[in-house]
Amino acid sequence: MAVAERTIRTSLADLRLSESSGLGMPILMIHGSGSSRAVFARQFDSPLADAHRLIAFDLPGHGGSSDAHDPATAYTIAGLARSAGELLDRLAIGHAIVFGWSLGGHVAMELAGFHPAVSGLMLTGAPPVSKGLFGMLRGFHAHWDMLLASKKIYSERDAERFETLCFGDSASPSFRQAILRADGKLRATVTRSMMSGDGADQRQVVEQAAFPVAIVNGENDPFVRLSYFDTLHYGALWERCHVVPGAGHAPFWERPDLFNPMLSRFGDAVEAQSADDAQVKQRRSQAG
Repeated sequence: MAVAERTIRTSLADLRLSESSGLGMPILMIHGSGSSRAVFARQFDSPLADAHRLIAFDLPGHGGSSDAHDPATAYTIAGLARSAGELLDRLAIGHAIVFGWSLGGHVAMELAGFHPAVSGLMLTGAPPVSKGLFGMLRGFHAHWDMLLASKKIYSERDAERFETLCFGDSASPSFRQAILRADGKLRATVTRSMMSGDGADQRQVVEQAAFPVAIVNGENDPFVRLSYFDTLHYGALWERCHVVPGAGHAPFWERPDLFNPMLSRFGDAVEAQSADDAQVKQRRSQAG
């Protein structure tokens, strides 16, 4: 499967993306803080890339994308979602599955709150929390390592610790460089924006979603409280809350053998529902 790379200009930053030529419904993949689109290599190197149009992009301030033109605006959770929304618009995508990991999951939920193209949402390592600090504390473990998420300047030791938290001992050599490349202003700004209640109530977005929502977490995720996911009243939960055995914060990287079939099944389910919805709309239009 050939993978194309290009840069798309948005009002917030120039976004670098990778894209497969699969003909199925697009899957927009949003990485976490300090990462890059390279973290989804094991999805691109799989039958998923033939079945779906996989699109992975570097968030502003990450990887091959530019730093934000206006960090105070672009590095909030709302600003990051706006950049993803502009990318969908530039690519003329009317329907997409959005898979968000860690910070990318929170960006995905924010995006789902306003963009009509979101037809399915998969979340990994991203609890749908209510607005503000107390909402976040319900979804995440409170420990000193969480401070790394908001630290502006990383030492080599900080980068090594963050890499271990995210990937255990499975990281690619390039992941450390991606962590050190990331614009530290984003970490400080996005954490502050979420703690202050900026953006949508992500719990409400998920609970009130009319489209399928998939929850897939690693059994040993050091950041999120797995029990929290059982407290939500989902409007359209796909199957159940899945837990990938033997995986930590990044099960799609650590256990692609288990994760990729789930993403494939979810893609099939979203495509089937979208087709059903289109038929219902057509019948209503003809009846009217």
